[in-house]
Amino acid sequence: MALRILVIEDHPAILEMIRYLLQAYGHTPLLAADGAEGLQTAERELPDLILCDIQLPVMDGYEVVLNLKRNPRLAPIPVIALTAFAMVGDRDRVLAAGFDGYMAKPISPQTFVAEVETHAGYLRGRPVQPALQSPRQAAPIQEPRRKPLVETRRPTILVIDNVAANRDLAKHVIEAAGYRVLIARNVDEALVLAKETTPDLALCDLHMPGKDGNDFIRAIRADAILGSLPIVIISASVYPERDSQSSLDLGASRYLQRPADPRIILNEIASCLSSQRDAKMIGGGAANRRGEAWQ
Repeated sequence: MALRILVIEDHPAILEMIRYLLQAYGHTPLLAADGAEGLQTAERELPDLILCDIQLPVMDGYEVVLNLKRNPRLAPIPVIALTAFAMVGDRDRVLAAGFDGYMAKPISPQTFVAEVETHAGYLRGRPVQPALQSPRQAAPIQEPRRKPLVETRRPTILVIDNVAANRDLAKHVIEAAGYRVLIARNVDEALVLAKETTPDLALCDLHMPGKDGNDFIRAIRADAILGSLPIVIISASVYPERDSQSSLDLGASRYLQRPADPRIILNEIASCLSSQRDAKMIGGGAANRRGEAWQ
């Protein structure tokens, strides 16, 4: 059963990950970045379920649930606390404050939606069958074409970004789609990881302090072993046309402009991996150094 779920969370990366996971399983996420906005959204939308962080700006989670339970229209809506607190008694305190359930952070992309659906089923008094398929199967994402024999090794994606929130979001989204993720905070760290592990694809931010994404492309394309590695460049550039052309000319496989929907990122990853496999099968692994083979 599809649910309309209000998520009140002030951390952008966590909010985006939850949005993606809920939407991937067919639910409708309603998003709010602080307690006051969440309360207004609940009054306007009357969702089926509310997931509420405890530590929120403007109005914290305890004040939110107090206002919800005082409102006759909103009081029947189940409210689940999302919290990183791990002290003895925290769960009892949360439930005593008026929350109907409790989910601890950090959340697991593999089990999060099933936990939410279980809470919704128990609290609403109706069975909700947890989704059994993975987000990659549920979401409208183009999957790589596979060989007749099932491959057991998960493709490895190397994520390069100097911003922690961007790294966290990419890791959660890409791992939830079934890939193995390696993280690098800068180009030098990424090059070491790439040579040690030989990833299947790199997702690289363009603008980073010191060496940038284009420096990473140059280094990879000059490497005898890693030269054909698919590279997806992502950027919040204010000059997207100029920067995208520069990266593609150097050999980037794709260029994505932030903010990019996670489904678009996963589609591009799947497309690049599929094209790379086809190129290896046809040309014995030879890849165009300027990226045209992947575009």
